[in-house]
Amino acid sequence: MSSPYNPFVPPPQDREPLRRFRGRLAAPVTIVTAGDGRRRAGLTVSSLFVIEGEPGNIHLVVGPVTDLWDDIVETGRCVVHIARERHRGTADVFAGLRPSPGGPFAAVEVTDSDWGPVLVDLPDRAYCSVLATREVGWSGVVETEVDRVDLSESADPLIHHRGSYRALGHSL
Repeated sequence: MSSPYNPFVPPPQDREPLRRFRGRLAAPVTIVTAGDGRRRAGLTVSSLFVIEGEPGNIHLVVGPVTDLWDDIVETGRCVVHIARERHRGTADVFAGLRPSPGGPFAAVEVTDSDWGPVLVDLPDRAYCSVLATREVGWSGVVETEVDRVDLSESADPLIHHRGSYRALGHSL
């Protein structure tokens, strides 16, 4: 399924080749949150990798000029939520692609934790403490240690590939 026409997207021949290469990699859709009761930030993130071990780590690629980056640096913690097929709209809101009067947290049930805001409807999540942040190219890398994990019996993850959300085995 092709994406709808977007007049702000440059034609393929004018796009950065490495970004186009990355777009051809299927990636999980996560929503990362950080902050405390006074201030909250969240962002849809598909560029991440998990390193198993004791303790495990998650490395996130987050824009260093985002509110999420600021809150992660300030609090030293974050929550990584795995989006399911039914969270496509929520992922769009946290990516800034769909309006949400009152901000992205206004339309979702949220509880606070020591690691940041928890999106109640996304039950697969990792609670992380920040080990390091660094700017690389135009991006920022957040290296975290996983303190705790919540898992459900989900079998329907949301995937991002070539600018569109997809489900495993079929397009959305």
